[in-house]
Amino acid sequence: MTNDPRIVTTDHSTRVLLPEDGETGFLDVAPARDIAAHKRSRRNDTIRSVLLRAGAVAALLAATAGTIAVLIPAPASAFIFGPSIVFDPTNYGENVLAAARALEQINNQIVSLQNEATMLLNQARNLTSLPTSLLSDIQSNHTRMQMLLRQAERLAYDVQSIEQVFQQSYSGFASGQTDAQLVDTARARWQDSVQAFEHALQVGAGAVGNIEQSQRQTGQLVDASQSAVGALQAVQAGNQLIAVQSQQLSDLTALLAAQGRADAIEQARQAAEYEQAQEHFSRFMAGTPYQPQFVRMFGN
Repeated sequence: MTNDPRIVTTDHSTRVLLPEDGETGFLDVAPARDIAAHKRSRRNDTIRSVLLRAGAVAALLAATAGTIAVLIPAPASAFIFGPSIVFDPTNYGENVLAAARALEQINNQIVSLQNEATMLLNQARNLTSLPTSLLSDIQSNHTRMQMLLRQAERLAYDVQSIEQVFQQSYSGFASGQTDAQLVDTARARWQDSVQAFEHALQVGAGAVGNIEQSQRQTGQLVDASQSAVGALQAVQAGNQLIAVQSQQLSDLTALLAAQGRADAIEQARQAAEYEQAQEHFSRFMAGTPYQPQFVRMFGN
């Protein structure tokens, strides 16, 4: 068996020795036809092989078109693979860059939508109301202290009533009052003073009783403020804490007012007693002198 490339096998199973370049006229017609068909077959195989290589190259270029567009300048002409396959790297690279830009814009829009959703969630949290409300308890403490202040008698926290009582019991002792009337007014002043001290003690007891409740309310509101999910809850907790502090200041104001009232009434009583004592002494000195009288004792 020989490896001579000029020896081929025809369709009639005939081995034919191809002529050398320039040799002619030694083959008959039938073998010549077989030889021509064989050459056409080899040429077609060669074309198919070239087309397959071109397809592989086109696929490789498509996979690396982005890299090609970035690393090397675009060629001035397209590549032609066969009669119907045309590949333009410049156009392909531009399309890839346009697609990349569009994808980047889409990603930016997605990020923007996520940020807007987060902002809306935060706004919803900021608009959530505080579930804890102690305003009714705070108002109850105010009401209780006001009721204690209204229990003041005679010299109460009213300007007109104070003026009226002072004119009746704390001044005008020489205006034709009898001794019995002077004694009655002195007794009334003493009762005013005692009642004022008692009232001050009641107001002080009420203020002390509100301390424990105020501490409990403050603790609840501080816990609610620390666990607040939004700005509105924190603000509402802060407002209620301010209300608790206002209630404590009101208790302190009421206590100071009650103590000041008691001290003022006692000082007014002492001043009135001094003036009334002078009136008694004046009446005693202007009265009938003492006349000695005979007194019987022990039945004698």
